[in-house]
Amino acid sequence: MSLQLINLSPDLKKLQNEGYTVEIVSNYLVVRNIPYVNSKKEIHQGTLVSELTLAGNKTAAPKTHLVYFIGDHPCDKDGSENKRIEHSRNKNTLDNNLVIDRSFSSKPKGGYKDYYEKMTTYATIISSPAQAIDPCYTPKSFLIIKSDKEDSVFNYADTASSRAEINTITRKLELEKVTIIGLGGTGSYVMDLIVKTPIKEIHLYDGDKFLQHNAFRAPGAPSVEKLREQPKKVDYFKDSYSEMHRNIIAHDYYIDASNVKELQEIDFVFLCLDWGESKKLIVKKLEELKIPFIDVGMGIYQVGDSLAGVLRVTSSTDYKSNYITNKGRIPFSNGNEENIYSRNIQIADLNSLNASLAVVKWKKHFGFYKDFENEHFSTYTIDGNALTNEDQL
Repeated sequence: MSLQLINLSPDLKKLQNEGYTVEIVSNYLVVRNIPYVNSKKEIHQGTLVSELTLAGNKTAAPKTHLVYFIGDHPCDKDGSENKRIEHSRNKNTLDNNLVIDRSFSSKPKGGYKDYYEKMTTYATIISSPAQAIDPCYTPKSFLIIKSDKEDSVFNYADTASSRAEINTITRKLELEKVTIIGLGGTGSYVMDLIVKTPIKEIHLYDGDKFLQHNAFRAPGAPSVEKLREQPKKVDYFKDSYSEMHRNIIAHDYYIDASNVKELQEIDFVFLCLDWGESKKLIVKKLEELKIPFIDVGMGIYQVGDSLAGVLRVTSSTDYKSNYITNKGRIPFSNGNEENIYSRNIQIADLNSLNASLAVVKWKKHFGFYKDFENEHFSTYTIDGNALTNEDQL
C-alpha cells in the first residue's frame, strides 16, 4: 500500500525522486534523515512525521500545517534553539513503531497545497543550520527504502485512526478471526461496523437469500437489478464490503450439528439469529470451547398506533458464561408468541442500534473502550429511552 500510494501521489513521488527518504508508516507520512543541529552544536539526523489526508489511493491537500518530529529540538548553528517553529514538546506514541518527541508549527498563508511543499518547507528550516556548518549534510540522501509488506486487511489506508492518533488503541482489535452468524437486520449492521476494524478475517454464516424486504432493514441501498438476482446474503455483503476489507469469507449455509465444529478456531462470535434450537446448539458449543460471544435480540410489538419494545445484548466471556442453564438471558424460542425477543418486527434504526450496542460491548471486551461496569446483560427500552445493565462482575 505504501509503494502504491507514493507512486500514485505526485507530491510524494516528487519527494522521493528528489532524494528524500520517504515512507508510509501506520498511515503517516515519514521523511527520515533530516540533518539538524542540537544544543551542543552537533549534527544529528531526525525524522519528520505528518498526518496523511487521502482521497482514495492518493494524497489530497494536507489537513493541518503541523508536523511531528523525532529527535532533539533543532537549533541554529550557534546551538540556540529554533523557537520560530516550536509548538509542543510532548512525547507521543502514534503507533507501536512510531513515537514522536515534539511537534512544530510553520503555517504559510492559505496553508500547504500538498505534502511536497509541507515536508520540504520543514526540512529546509530544520536542516539549514546543519548545512551552514557542513554543506555535505542534506535531507536528500537518496537512500532506498523497501516498501512495507502488503499485510493490511484494508484496500486503502485507515486514516481515521491515524488522524485521531489512536492507532495503538485500534490495534487491540487485530483479532485473527471474528464470525457473524446470521445476516438479518442486526447482523448486517454488525458487519457494517466491524468491517471498519483491523480484524484479519471476518467469517459470515447465513443460508438465506438477500430479498427485497431485507433491503429495508440493512445498511446500504441495493439496486433493483441486484435484488432481482436474489443473491445469498453472505455473498451480497461480502461483495459490498470487499471494496474496503480484503479478508471476508462467506459461508452460504446455516450452522448445525454437522458443521458447528467450524467455530473452534474463531476468536469471537456475534450471534444474530432467531432460530432457537440452532442457537442453543451454537451457544453450547461456544461455551464448551470457551470462545467469547455476544448474542443480540429485539422484541418489537404494536401498542395502539405505535411500536414499543426492547433491544438486548448478552455477552459471554471468561468471566461470565453458562447461558444454557442461566435462563432468560438468551432466549431459545422458535417463535413462541410469549417470547418478547422472537417477534419479527424489525426497523432499520433499531437493528442499527442493537448492532451498535453489541459492537461497543465487543470493543470494551478487548480494551478499545474503557469498561467500568463489565456488564454482561444490557437492555434498551424504546418507550422510556432507558438502557439498563445487569450481570456485572
